[in-house]
Amino acid sequence: MAVIGIDLGGTKISAALLTRSGETICNTYRLLEGATGSEVGRLIAEAIRDLRSQNNQLPVEAVGVCVPGIVYSKKGTVWAPNIPGWDDYPLLRELEAAVGDPTVRIALESDRTCYILGEVWKGAARGCTDAIYLAVGTGIGAGILLDGRVIHGASDIVGATGWMALETPWKDEYKPVGCFEYYASGNGIGTQAKLRYGDPSKTSYDVFAGYGSDPVATEILDHAIQLWGMGTANLVSLFNPQKVIFGGGVFGPAVRFIDRIYEEACRWGQPISMRDVRFCASEVGGDAALLGAAYLAVRETENL
Repeated sequence: MAVIGIDLGGTKISAALLTRSGETICNTYRLLEGATGSEVGRLIAEAIRDLRSQNNQLPVEAVGVCVPGIVYSKKGTVWAPNIPGWDDYPLLRELEAAVGDPTVRIALESDRTCYILGEVWKGAARGCTDAIYLAVGTGIGAGILLDGRVIHGASDIVGATGWMALETPWKDEYKPVGCFEYYASGNGIGTQAKLRYGDPSKTSYDVFAGYGSDPVATEILDHAIQLWGMGTANLVSLFNPQKVIFGGGVFGPAVRFIDRIYEEACRWGQPISMRDVRFCASEVGGDAALLGAAYLAVRETENL
């Protein structure tokens, strides 16, 4: 038996056919190229058909889809801010109709949930019952595994950690993205660089390149390190995880700061929880979402 995992990003679709043990059989890619609304749904359905046609031996039992936004589990609809027309889009219904096979289970989850599931299946959270994946890229979000279950919340919005209130007083600039994200996401670090240098061409890459030699870049990242420490301290104090796993595009270059982030978190966090938790980098990197989507599909087969 086989499953399909699909990682939908802001610009492309990555999809793979895998065995239930996680061995990749084949994969496919689709560029969105400005596709919106139902066009994106059709591209996902096309990727599913493509993978099924390449597979002549193992029947597909389930499909897992990682969505870059919110999945409303009770309705099977999705919201994705980077895909126009996906405000309350009926993705589950569309994919079920496109597959046309009621024996193939289809499951949708947010990218935050898929990140932690990917680590649980094949990465740093293997064997954990309680772990948090902190995704720091364009924005900041967290996938939270608690007592062996990924938590979702009343409106499926758990993990919107970019909105953590970590500084006072409140500023109008926090309104679109939240305080934490404004300073410590990839876009946030870039925003600080543009403001501090007075140069609209500056990016987060320039800040990381200048760290340690350029006082402005060093100050921007030192502030981000402090906020990453405070934010994770809050998460550890609330949820008492075994591990906090750092991933996303920023942790890349920011992996070297994980020890310092832990030291900062220890200043703020509940002491016993901080003593027991381990901070580490993702073990599956950019594959976390795809693997998490595939594991989502595997878990669907276990519920048959």
